[in-house]
Amino acid sequence: MATILSKMGRLAFQQRWYVVLIWAAVLAAVGLGAIKAPAAVDDGLSMPGIESQKAFDLLEQRFPGETADTASATIVFIAPEGESVTSPAYKQSIKDTAIALGSGDQVASVDDPLKSSAVGKDGSIAFTTVTFAVGSADLTEADRALVKESISRAQDSGLTVESGGSALATGGPPGGMAEVIGVSIAAVVLLITFGSLAAAGLPLLTAVVGVGVSLASIIALSSALGLSDSTGTLAMMLGLAVGIDYALFVVSRYREERARGAAPEEAARLAAGTAGSAVVFAGLTVVIALAGLSVVGIPMLTEMGLAAAGAVVIAVLVALTLVPALLGFWPNAVLVRQARRSGRIAQAPENNLGTRWARFAQRRPVPVLLLGVACLGALAVPVGSLQLGMPGDESMPVSTTERRAYDALAEGFGPGFNGPLTVVVDAKGNSAPETAINRVVEEIGGTEGVISVSPAHVNDVGDTAVFSAVPSTAPTDERTKDLVETIRDQRSGIESGAGVSYEVTGTTALNIDIAQKVQAALVPYLIVVVGLAIVLLMVVFRSLLIPLKAAVGFLLSVLASLGAVILVFQQGHGASLFGVEQTGPIMSMMPIFLVGIVFGLAMDYEVFLVSRMREAHVRGDSAPQAITSGFRHSARVVVAAALIMIAVFAGFIGESDSMIKMIGFGLASAILFDAFIVRMALVPAVMALLGDRAWWLPKWLDRVLPRVDVEGESLHRDGTDSDPDASLVPEAAASR
Repeated sequence: MATILSKMGRLAFQQRWYVVLIWAAVLAAVGLGAIKAPAAVDDGLSMPGIESQKAFDLLEQRFPGETADTASATIVFIAPEGESVTSPAYKQSIKDTAIALGSGDQVASVDDPLKSSAVGKDGSIAFTTVTFAVGSADLTEADRALVKESISRAQDSGLTVESGGSALATGGPPGGMAEVIGVSIAAVVLLITFGSLAAAGLPLLTAVVGVGVSLASIIALSSALGLSDSTGTLAMMLGLAVGIDYALFVVSRYREERARGAAPEEAARLAAGTAGSAVVFAGLTVVIALAGLSVVGIPMLTEMGLAAAGAVVIAVLVALTLVPALLGFWPNAVLVRQARRSGRIAQAPENNLGTRWARFAQRRPVPVLLLGVACLGALAVPVGSLQLGMPGDESMPVSTTERRAYDALAEGFGPGFNGPLTVVVDAKGNSAPETAINRVVEEIGGTEGVISVSPAHVNDVGDTAVFSAVPSTAPTDERTKDLVETIRDQRSGIESGAGVSYEVTGTTALNIDIAQKVQAALVPYLIVVVGLAIVLLMVVFRSLLIPLKAAVGFLLSVLASLGAVILVFQQGHGASLFGVEQTGPIMSMMPIFLVGIVFGLAMDYEVFLVSRMREAHVRGDSAPQAITSGFRHSARVVVAAALIMIAVFAGFIGESDSMIKMIGFGLASAILFDAFIVRMALVPAVMALLGDRAWWLPKWLDRVLPRVDVEGESLHRDGTDSDPDASLVPEAAASR
């Protein structure tokens, strides 16, 4: 492995013009493809294997053209305090608004806002639902403008008018500020770490190239592969983070080899063979974790995982080829100013901060280990109260009209009005379908926790009906989940008596089903991903205990980060500091997102840190010396890499979308815990306690596992040590 990558690095250094031109051509080609590609068709959220999806599929089959995923808007009219929406002053305005809303070219229907079921119990609130014939992505600006103008005219009459629904939604992928903030902080960290503008700018430049290729490729293929708009979000976050980190490790090793006396080309070769090997295996762990998301069986997760895995592969290729090529153009520019002026490159000091910390952790391994585990364990305690769901309008800031519309409907019609359950009755084959359907409506309407049911809507054939059941509790309330389970549990009795079958769907039921599916898939996902990564790490480190230690450390960090997410977003501790105005359940897919992404990134730090220890151990250092050597060379770079990732992910906390905010916070806190507590504190403590046993591998396993040279031992056996005067910058050497 190291030999192959070193040859690749040397070739890239020598043929730098060709490498740069190839990457420029690739970027231009995929960019042109993205521009020319048709817009992706949003097929909606599909969740095969759950009851909600089965019911929705039945609706599409039995009610053709009626249940398509079309856009809708809910307009809420609120009368001034003490007045009624049915008073003459407002009644005509509401009627005129409904007529105006119905005049749109793409409008399919507008509900009567003054019918009894659309007026609140105290008469102060009324609403209408505008249903369009097309999806929200296909709505014309004219129809959107019509809705906004109609709302504005209604407000002129003295009514307060709020709106919600997909037709007027303005959300979407992050708008760019998150990336700007993250990259800006990363630039400062790189500048402090390297002391050189060129060394700081090179990882940023190559990471941007990698992300550009990745995102353009996703956009170009989105229509052909049926990818959703959100597919590229995760690829952008991870591609930027690992792209900077992987380039950082290669550049750092290049500078280190220059300090040891290697000429620029030789330093690039050694950096590609050693740090490049670590980059490849670190990237493989991330790819395994992301591709493993397909185990869950949720198409959206599979798409996002595979797209992000592709972005990581591109980041690895960029680090192995484009970075050495750019070093060939400016071999001395990445060195510190003092080295460029004096001609001598200083090696890492023997007693730097990493060395001192490693020695401290080895002198007091038990207290360091216990303190680290105690901190992470305390943060993990809230995981026991985890409540999963899909945040909706109730989680939006109160400054948004969607949130105000949600609150007004909850006040006027009850907390369960915003999340009605949809019941689909299949009466096919029943001799008296109308009677059977009415019996199902009556039975479910009498269930404790259901405050009302709508009349059944029967299809033209008469063999299928659909009706709504409004719970007495809010969509995210645990009692609503219990109600859904109750309705489903009593199915056998109702079906046997009525001679028909029914299923429960709707947004609320769908969110409940997704949460249960994700929870059921979490353990199999962990087994597959962690198992494969442990095998990979055993190949890298030729050790049994180190991969197991790495996996346990990961579990501690991911549980602690999930606990931190629960503390802020579910329980509300410090929520205002992060712009969280409304607490609620944790996004259903957040835990598995966190597990997959954090596992891959945690293994990055494990590979980069411990591979340097392994390199020293292979060269004959004792166990304590190997730990100290690993920290001497890697601690500063790993800390810088962690700070960069934290900055990139933390930038997304500023987004208005609650799910993006939650993911950004969770990933930033996970990197913080894993890099600074697990890898920087627990790893040296555990390695010190294990001693030489850390590198133990059963003989039978040693024979079975393939051998790869990650430490670059073969490179040093080839006689690559340079003349001491090669530590001079070429220009200075030439002047001697």
